[in-house]
Order: sequence, then structure tokens, then C-alpha cells
Amino acid sequence: MTKFPDENGYYGEFGGAFIPELLWANIAELTDNYEAILNSDSFKNEFNELLHDYVGRPTPLFFAQNLSKRYGAKIYLKREDLCHTGAHKLNNVLGQILLAKRLGKKRIIAETGAGQHGVATATACALMGLKCTVFMGAKDAIRQKPNILRMRMLGAEIIEVRSGSQTLKDATNDAIRYWINNPAETHYLIGSTIGPHPYPDIVARLQSVISEEIRNQLNQKEKTMFPNYVIACVGGGSNAAGAFFHFIDNPSVNLIGVEAGGTMDDASKTAASILKGKVGIIHGCKTYLLQNNDGQIIEAHSVSAGLDYPGIGPLHAYLNKSQLAKYVSVYDEEAIQAALLLTRLEGIIPALESAHAIAALDKLKFKNTDIVVVNLSGRGDKDLDTYKLYFENDNKNE
Repeated sequence: MTKFPDENGYYGEFGGAFIPELLWANIAELTDNYEAILNSDSFKNEFNELLHDYVGRPTPLFFAQNLSKRYGAKIYLKREDLCHTGAHKLNNVLGQILLAKRLGKKRIIAETGAGQHGVATATACALMGLKCTVFMGAKDAIRQKPNILRMRMLGAEIIEVRSGSQTLKDATNDAIRYWINNPAETHYLIGSTIGPHPYPDIVARLQSVISEEIRNQLNQKEKTMFPNYVIACVGGGSNAAGAFFHFIDNPSVNLIGVEAGGTMDDASKTAASILKGKVGIIHGCKTYLLQNNDGQIIEAHSVSAGLDYPGIGPLHAYLNKSQLAKYVSVYDEEAIQAALLLTRLEGIIPALESAHAIAALDKLKFKNTDIVVVNLSGRGDKDLDTYKLYFENDNKNE
């Protein structure tokens, strides 16, 4: 068992690099160089300085007293929502941009669903003086208007994708097409633990700062480095990979990934790729994905734009099959109710992605001595339009 892929980029049977011939040179350049660059002292020093001084790390590990009383356990929130730009995404973005600069790249392209990865990429490109193009599904662009404005203010070119379901899957397709046509000076900055090898490994390593900090902070607060539970939402799986990374080798820590179950009244409207999907190929890697009997990808659904994706990172597929982590699903309605609960008990408005992780607390049974860490991957101001629509349509807030 390992949290790292083998030399061919596989976690067990999952992973690999299924790419067009035109991208082999780019992928080979990354594969041949990324480990040496990420492990170099110059990279580590620059990355760690940016994480501390620009991102605002370490992010707090907050003891949620009121949630703890409600669920009968010691519940901590890892406050990735307090990172600069409002989500964990900036950790990976800064690392990949430092990597791209060392490879001599001049332009950064990215895909985004909820917009947080796009905002983080536009932010880091502004800081580093790099050209930035962000692909975003037109449906997601409507759901995430504030992030569209932020990216434009930061100088990024936004390409709204109107093919397919007009969500993250289609934005990723168009970003890959652009990369194929512009391979030489372009780095494709993938935002999650998905895509061809070595991207899942790169993103997991860069986000592992989350679990490294959890260990150190728990040691100060509880005199142990290992919680009983770590809970995180999973779309592509980057925040969960980061929150799980340093605990994967310890079977005493229960790792809980929370997929978007979608609507309660229509089982086909879901984004639960592990629980409802089958093994196939999506965006360059072998993993679980939602597909019909003919192997065609099925459109995903989630109230959260960041979880509205029909596949899952190969590391999570491996953790699920090897039973090193457990995956549950949460419906849209349960996630919104969990967001309201956290807002009113702890005064924290979470991103809808993070609300799925909070909702999973209702699906687990704890002992009073259990230490539970929930990774709060992003803040909820980007989702205010969705919350507002919920209140207007259902009037269930009072």
C-alpha cells in the first residue's frame, strides 16, 4: 500500500496517462522533472515562504464547541476557507506555477468549476507576471458570478464553455484541446487530483501541507498527532487528498470522503462517482466515473459547482477499493441544511462543497472521546446566489 503512484503512475489499478500523442512531450517533461523540482531546497524554500506570507498558512485548526456538543465528539474544523482567495486551491496553484516557471513556461491555462481554482490561478499569475487563461462551463459561470468578476479583475482571460453540460467536465475538455494546440510554452494547471500522471501525484503532494499542519496542530491541542476521523468532501478530490495524505499509512485514522449525492427524488441526478460509477477512462486517467452501459460519460449533478464532476481522482479510487478510506454521499438538501447549521452554530458560512463534509457528521456515530477533523475547504460567499435561490424557492430557513 502506498499514497504514491508506481513508476507508471498507477495507484493499484487506477491512474496512468491516457493522452493524445501530441501531449506526450509535455507529460514526459513533467514526469521527468517534477519530483526533482518539488524536492529541491530552492523550490521548498520559495513555496514555503509563499504559503506562509502570501497564503496565510498555517490555517487555524478551530475547536467547534457547539458542533462538538451536538454530535458528542471533539470536532475540529481545518480552516482552509481562511486561505487567501478563500479556499485550499491556492496551495496547489502556487506550487504548480513555481514548477512551471522552472520548466520555462510562459502561459498558464486552467479549468474551473466553482471558480475557486480559477481565482487562485488568476491570483498567482498576477503575482508572478504570467499570462492566464481560465476555461469555465457557462452553467458554472452563471452560478459563480462573483468569481468571474474576480478573475477578470486579476487580468485573466475567461473562456466560457458552451458544449455538453456546460460544467467542469466540459471546461476540462476544452482546456485539454487548447493545450494540444499550444503545447510548447503552456502549462496546464490542473486543479484537482485528476488527469494523466503525474498530475494526481503533484496535486496530492502540494496539498499535503493540510494534513501536515493538522498533525502538528493536534499535537499541540490534544497531545496526539492522529485524530480518530478526518472528513472531507470529494469532487476530483484535491482537498480530501491533502487532508488524508499524512494519515493514509495509519489505519487508526478513519478517512471519510463525502461525495455529492445530488437530488433526493432522482437517483440519476448525482455526482457520486465512487458509489454510483464504474471503472473507465476520463480526462487522461483510469478511475471510477459515471457512465451508461455503452461507456458514455453521464452528466453529473450537484448543487455545488465544485463537486459537479462525473469522475474521481485515481488516488481516491484506490483508497476506496483497498478500503483505506470510506466514501459516503450527501444529498443537495442535506448539504444546504448542514451549511445553515454551521452558520448558526459556529458563525461560519461554508462553501457548498465544504457543507457536504459537515453533513456527513449526521451519518457517523462517535464516542465522546473521538477527535474528528472536518476539512473546511472553502468559504461560502461565492455561493450566496445559490443560497439566496434556495431561500426564495423553498422558504425553509425559518
